[in-house]
Amino acid sequence: MESDTLFTLGEPAAAASAVTGSGSVGGFTAVGPDAPLPVRMRPASLDELVGQEHLLAPGAPLRQLVAGDAPMSVILWGPPGSGKTTIAHLVAAATDRRFVAMSALSAGVKDVRAVIETARRQRRSGGPPTVLFIDEVHRFSKTQQDSLLAAVEDRTVTLLAATTENPYFSVISPLLSRCVLLTLHPLDDAAVRSLLRRAITDERGLAGALTLDAEAEEHLVRLAGGDVRKALTALEAAAGSATALGNGRIDLATAERAVDTAAVRYDRAGDAHYDVTSAFIKSMRGSDVDAALHWLARMLVAGEDARFIARRLVIFASEDVGMADPSALGVATAAAHAVEYVGLPEAQLNLAQAVIHLATAPKSNSATTAIGAAIADVRAGRGGAVPRGLRDAHYAGARGLGHGTGYRYPHDDQRGVVSQQYVPDDLIGIDYYRPSQHGAERSVATRLPLLRGIVRGLPAPAPSGASPGGGRAPARSGVDDTQSTTVDAEATDEIGDRADGKVQQ
Repeated sequence: MESDTLFTLGEPAAAASAVTGSGSVGGFTAVGPDAPLPVRMRPASLDELVGQEHLLAPGAPLRQLVAGDAPMSVILWGPPGSGKTTIAHLVAAATDRRFVAMSALSAGVKDVRAVIETARRQRRSGGPPTVLFIDEVHRFSKTQQDSLLAAVEDRTVTLLAATTENPYFSVISPLLSRCVLLTLHPLDDAAVRSLLRRAITDERGLAGALTLDAEAEEHLVRLAGGDVRKALTALEAAAGSATALGNGRIDLATAERAVDTAAVRYDRAGDAHYDVTSAFIKSMRGSDVDAALHWLARMLVAGEDARFIARRLVIFASEDVGMADPSALGVATAAAHAVEYVGLPEAQLNLAQAVIHLATAPKSNSATTAIGAAIADVRAGRGGAVPRGLRDAHYAGARGLGHGTGYRYPHDDQRGVVSQQYVPDDLIGIDYYRPSQHGAERSVATRLPLLRGIVRGLPAPAPSGASPGGGRAPARSGVDDTQSTTVDAEATDEIGDRADGKVQQ
């Protein structure tokens, strides 16, 4: 048995040993009788794997990987409790290859290179090939993922990586292209139900010591939400409660009482991921910078992926700050880049700076509501043909079809704006964007009616703030390209002055 810094390297003989008992199996600690119920109930073979039938067809990549018939590298993508780690255990137990397991939470480039170098030495000396399992690979930085490329390319190691995040965003393209991507789905209710029943009767589980009422079973199935680990953890908590009461059956009341216990055991960091994330976003939206920093700290201490936090900041910058402070998006994007470039723990400074900026910035959701309304119209089938003047006219014969006819070039007008129809006929007069009076958007709210007036050929509106309320403006008739605008000289001058930067805000 060899030992590397962060993990145990199982020799082929160990990999063929039993799933339970002392010692280790293929780099994983062997399962003891005191292990949690989800661990004890891990399938011992692919035939026991439930709920991923699309991966279990004869000759499928997963079966080839477990059987050792093909040295293909695989990325397993699926939600928590869908079977990713279980599959890794099956590969470790079934193969005669050297199996190394590590977590991206604790491993670094040095550790990866040590495994690869050992694999090269063993291959040169005629030893068994190496399978490298990396759990939560999305937590590896780009540099850490880069360190895997050459070894995966020349098959020095066969990579088996697991992730709960979309690999098209969290795994670098060169590594993704060298691997087969297998998507695991959340288990359906029937699969969770069958695994609960197996756990009740199986010797590895509760061994028939208790019975599970139908109502309690349905409660646990609903609680799981497709996460079998969550279901089995709740079942174990309910079984412990029933046993303590001297009851040989788990009824609905016992199962309901066990839910809180299960949640604590399942949420090992002490923070509910989605609740804390929601509190974080709502604190920034509410401009409570101190609360936002508290929730940021909670996520960082709990081990939340800094890239997840950064993505939320980039979204928030447009969703909740938007045009009230257009610089917010640049700040959030810079913080996201810093997270990738610097990494934790130093990147917490970049995240904190971005959070302070976003929480104290003026707020506007006008971009959110504007694109939402536009998308709703498109999905409802509104919006006809592209106006002829806007159609592509660069190819031979386009003019003969009327494409580009009547188009007016805005830069030919001294104001840089002309009267012209830009929307389909059934959307004439629609106002998707309704600016707020907050921050930098106040100047947009003043300028926008003037722009719309010129474009639509309407009389200049009286100076006012943002359009009140929501809803759709009444449709108006089309605008003739040759019609002169009726915007008065004062409004025209203001448009020109604003374009020249002469108007003070």
